[in-house]
Amino acid sequence: MTLRGFLFILATLAIILPASILGLGAYKLNKPLQVDSSPKVIEIADGSSLSAVAHRMEREGWVDSHTVLFMRLYGRITGLAGQIKTGEYAISDSISAKQLLDSMAAGDVVQHRLTVVEGWTLAQLLESLRQHDRIEYTLEGVEKEDLLKELGIGEDRHPEGLFYPTTYNFPSGITDRQFLRNAYSEMIKRLEQIWQTRQVGLPLDTPYDALILASIIEREARVEEERARIAGVFIRRLDKGMRLQADPTVVYGIGDDFSGRITRADLRRDTPYNTYTRSGLPPTPIALPGSSSIKAAVNPEPGDELYFVARGDGTHHFSSTLEEHNRAVQRYILGNR
Repeated sequence: MTLRGFLFILATLAIILPASILGLGAYKLNKPLQVDSSPKVIEIADGSSLSAVAHRMEREGWVDSHTVLFMRLYGRITGLAGQIKTGEYAISDSISAKQLLDSMAAGDVVQHRLTVVEGWTLAQLLESLRQHDRIEYTLEGVEKEDLLKELGIGEDRHPEGLFYPTTYNFPSGITDRQFLRNAYSEMIKRLEQIWQTRQVGLPLDTPYDALILASIIEREARVEEERARIAGVFIRRLDKGMRLQADPTVVYGIGDDFSGRITRADLRRDTPYNTYTRSGLPPTPIALPGSSSIKAAVNPEPGDELYFVARGDGTHHFSSTLEEHNRAVQRYILGNR
């Protein structure tokens, strides 16, 4: 072989070998991982290196040793090696090693879910946070009156009703404090927006007054179309100086001592929340109201009705006079006993 021929071979190899290596690397990095069809999760701890992650994936059987090498090279060349974020990442049979690394660098972690239900009390919300296996509970022993201070919100008021009910998505390891701060911010944002749409002349001085009334509506209403109608009854009673006489406020005031069925003695039992014995709004909300109830509180349905009673099917009978109301009570409440 002549020197010229030898040099030609070397030059050819110098071109072919890097191209072949690059081609193999691209194939390995973009090939779907070797996992079964069921989705899996890999949890990346704080301080984990890309090399450790790649070798862990090799031990799981998701990639081979060549892919590990190319993952490390890809991470070093692109700078992703130093950008791996902690958290949980979804593994499926359609994701490639490159896509997974890009996801880890972007922090696209698995999102968990908790639905805060309209009408829940603060106690129910806190218990749901305590029971969720992906939320770190840190509020053990914190009194309700100190909760806002613990959250760094700084409001000098009871926290009942101040957390917006909806479905929240969050990464594993979020604390209850972070969750509640998000829910509080969402409530304040929604409340302020809806307050700007209020009717003029309402007997509600502040957005917080609207929140209190909305919480009562939330506990009274069972069908969507009655919210504004119930709000109208309460607004007219406030305007006339009549007591609200809302059973849910009585139940809230009794607290854990409530037997499960409201009695005449309960209605006479005076607490700060008993709207049969006290005039005006109760001192705080009694539940977590949703947007529909807040909107109803500030945009009540017009009319002359001053009373309503549950029919037993989720709807209410509304009355304009006490005589009509008493007949409805006889029919729907006393007649069912």
